[in-house]
Amino acid sequence: MQKRRLGKSTLEVSAIGLGCMGLSYGYGPATDREEGIRIIRAAAERGVTLFDTAEAYGPFTNEELVGEALGPIRNQVVIATKFGWNIDPETGQRRAGLNSRPEHIKVATEGMLKRLRTDHIDLLYQHRVDPEVPIGEVAGTLKDLIAEGKVNHYGLSEAGAQTIRRAHAVHPITAIQSEYSIWTRDPEAEVLPACEELGIGFVPWSPLGQGFLTGKIDATTTFDSSDFRASFPRFTLAAREANLALVDLLKQIAERKKATPAQVAIAWLLAQRPWIVPIPGTTKLYRLEENLGSVGVELAPVDLRDIEASFAKIPVEGARLPEQILQYSNR
Repeated sequence: MQKRRLGKSTLEVSAIGLGCMGLSYGYGPATDREEGIRIIRAAAERGVTLFDTAEAYGPFTNEELVGEALGPIRNQVVIATKFGWNIDPETGQRRAGLNSRPEHIKVATEGMLKRLRTDHIDLLYQHRVDPEVPIGEVAGTLKDLIAEGKVNHYGLSEAGAQTIRRAHAVHPITAIQSEYSIWTRDPEAEVLPACEELGIGFVPWSPLGQGFLTGKIDATTTFDSSDFRASFPRFTLAAREANLALVDLLKQIAERKKATPAQVAIAWLLAQRPWIVPIPGTTKLYRLEENLGSVGVELAPVDLRDIEASFAKIPVEGARLPEQILQYSNR
């Protein structure tokens, strides 16, 4: 597995990480616990060193799974997790909105450390920017946690460029995590240039478009009621039918490269910047191996130009997230 450094930080990780959310939450019924542990450990055995979770995934259950799976090899891996939603730290009960008050961050961090079975969090993100708490206070709290040795690196998720700059002025940010893929290009206008200027790494979540870019989802696909894609605008029947043109193009490129559409989608991200580290998730071992095989798919400059020209002619149908979730992004 190739390695990449997140921006100008000291944090070096595998070129592809593992997004662990879907093992417990979000994409239908939770994976059997033993199978989830098997997937996480299989990723580590294949050279993955960056594992991504959050207190909100469950809540709490995904962090517990990751903690159990990685406990025996804790010092060989990088664990990233997130705070920021208004979750009762004792019961895990979800409350409305966000909560990044300094006192809440500190209590939440203690819970994360216990669930992850560790004495430090390698990379701690603010999951969403809380408009009720100045970003300088949040960054200052992370600075304190880093000084105490409970956190090693500070990150922001789904933050806008101005917020990134203000936070980075208080304490250096190691990574920004936002949705980014060949069909979700929002970070390109302002966030990626800010990362490049400030020396911050970028971690795209959902690099496979919540599975759509694999080519395994079409107009006949049905989603479980516990699968959040059932309510996503980009996954309505009409949107899926329209967006299949994107997948058809990926399939054409994949055939030329002797790869799969998923591998081309991840390879495209890896080719954008040397400090981008995608974190595809999966519940299947063969998909894990397919995703990791993306590092061997080389897209030359001429390939990237052809892809760009072709995709520019294909409009994406549907917003990437429902409005009630999208309102918390790019603040």
